[in-house]
Order: sequence, then structure tokens, then C-alpha cells
Amino acid sequence: MEGTIGGRTPSSMPGLDIAEQRAWQHFLDAALRLYGTLNRELSDVHGLTLNDVRMLDALASSPNGSARMGDLAEELMSLPSRVTRQIHRLERQNLVRRCSTPEDGRGVLATITDEGRALLRQAMSTYGDGVRNHFLSRLSRPQTAAMGENCRRIGVALKANDAPARVGRV
Repeated sequence: MEGTIGGRTPSSMPGLDIAEQRAWQHFLDAALRLYGTLNRELSDVHGLTLNDVRMLDALASSPNGSARMGDLAEELMSLPSRVTRQIHRLERQNLVRRCSTPEDGRGVLATITDEGRALLRQAMSTYGDGVRNHFLSRLSRPQTAAMGENCRRIGVALKANDAPARVGRV
């Protein structure tokens, strides 16, 4: 059948049928709106972006409150230059400090400060409330479980696809 994808009506996005494109657009729109809403709430209340909260949480969750800058960039799926700028900004706010790594002196280690931990505790409360109000309250428990499992499956596959690209990176 000409003009169909396996018997389905094609969309304006090549390779996707109408239902697939609609599902993708709804997901993308919701994810971006949710990100923007949480980011705005955290910024208004605590002066931190959602990325700042994720960074501080990554540091606070590490065994000694520290992480190498490159490891942070990888964990946060961010560019090293963006992480460097973010750490500089958080350092000016006395939320993190930087130092050379003790092992080789060439790497840079970011460490969360006591002030960073205190602000993170407050911000995590706002963040949790926002996730509950804007995301979880819109879904039933089974829908939440299905969403979590579907996103986990997608994330695992994407991470597996990304792994070969990291081989040989310093």
C-alpha cells in the first residue's frame, strides 16, 4: 500500500506513523514543560537551576562529597565545558569548592561545601514537591510504574548504544 508504513498512515516526520509522531510530540512537550516548571520553581525559591540541584545531589551522594569534573559531566550527561562553568558559578556562591585531585594533581575535583549541603536539603524538598505536584499527581500508580519501566528500558538501551563511543576517551 503506497504512502503507508506497514499499513499505518505516515506522519510529517519521516519513518513515523501519525500515532508514533503524536506520542513522541506529547512526550517531548511534557518533558520540556516539566523541566521548565521545575527549573523555574527551584530558581525562584532557592536561586538554583534544576541542573545545579542535580550537580549538588551527585556530589552529596558520592562517598566523600567529591567527584572529578569529567565524571560529573558524564553522570549529568553534560559537556565538560558546561560543567566547568556551572562549578565556577556554584563556587562563587560557596556551594562547592575545587581542588586538584590528590592522585595526579592534573585532574580537578569538585567538593560540596556545608553551605551546599544545607541549600541542597531545602532545594530537594521543593524539587520533590514539584515532581509530586506536576508529574506524579497526574498519573495513577500503575501508570507511574509503567512510565518508570518504559523510561528505564529506553535509558538502558541508549546507555548501551553510547558505551562504544566512550571507549578510548580520556
